Amino acid sequence: MAETKNKKGLISHGIAAQNRKARYDYTIKETMEAGIVLKGPEVKSLRLGRATLTEAWAGEREGELFLFNCYIPEYQGGVLSRFEARAPRKLLVKQKQMIALFGAVARQGATLVPLDIHFNEQGRAKVLLGVAEGRKTHDKRVAVATRDWQRDKARLLRNRG
Repeated sequence: MAETKNKKGLISHGIAAQNRKARYDYTIKETMEAGIVLKGPEVKSLRLGRATLTEAWAGEREGELFLFNCYIPEYQGGVLSRFEARAPRKLLVKQKQMIALFGAVARQGATLVPLDIHFNEQGRAKVLLGVAEGRKTHDKRVAVATRDWQRDKARLLRNRG
C-alpha cells in the first residue's frame, strides 16, 4: 500500500503505525482487517504518524474485541477535547469473525497481535490483526538466518545476470 501525504504532511491513506517487532517475535498464521473506533483528535494524531504499536495486543472484553495498550499521543493542534493515550479502543469486526478469533485464541493458545494501523482508500482507520503463535529464541535465530540467506541469494543472482 503506497503511503500518500498531503500538503500539511498528514497521511491520507497508507500506514500510520507499524509493529515491526511482531513478525520477529511471532509466527503469523493468518491476518484480518478490523475497523477501529476513534475520536477526532485521535485520528488527527494518527494522520501525523505518531502512534506506537510495539506493546499493543487485542483481546476480548465483555464479549467484544478491543485493542489494548496502543499508544496514540494527544493531538497538539489546539483541540480542547482530551483523551487517554493508552485507552482500550474497540475494534469493529463481524460476529462470525469475532467468534472465529476468540475460538482460535481459546483452542490453539494463539495471540491477537496488531500488525499495523493504516488508512484505507476512503480515509478510514483500519487495524491489521494477526493470529499469531509465539516463537522461541532458536526459532527467531532460524528466521533471521533464513531471511539473511534469501537477501544474499537475491543479491548474488542480481549481480550475476
